[in-house]
Amino acid sequence: MAKRPDFSKPHLIELPTIGDGAVGYITVGQGNSQVPFAIKRAFWTYATPDHIVRGRHAHHQTEQVLVAMAGRIVVMTELANGELMTFRLERPDVGIYIPPNAWHTMQYSSDAVQLVLASTDFEAEDYIYSHSEFKRIWA
Repeated sequence: MAKRPDFSKPHLIELPTIGDGAVGYITVGQGNSQVPFAIKRAFWTYATPDHIVRGRHAHHQTEQVLVAMAGRIVVMTELANGELMTFRLERPDVGIYIPPNAWHTMQYSSDAVQLVLASTDFEAEDYIYSHSEFKRIWA
């Protein structure tokens, strides 16, 4: 029996893919199935210079799955207990689950396109931009 992922920590998610090199591929990320929450919002980033670090925040409630649709994305996460993890996304059939309690940063190759699936609609109040506030809230 497969071990259930720990949704209190960031982890990789393999998304099912159909197809082959002769006809192309379809990858599926269905909410409450392959993606472990109901998807309320999707957004994407692109044309980010490779020296820029984005993210630098956590959330109060929002869960996310990040996918590199093209290029490479290095995602660094930190939990309030100091646990650090680094993930390298380079395939459109692999995403990283980011729970609300994870501080995260992303650095992109110049050709990267990142798709983000989120569990909530956008609310500025959900974002925690102060690292010390993140540690205080989630400790």
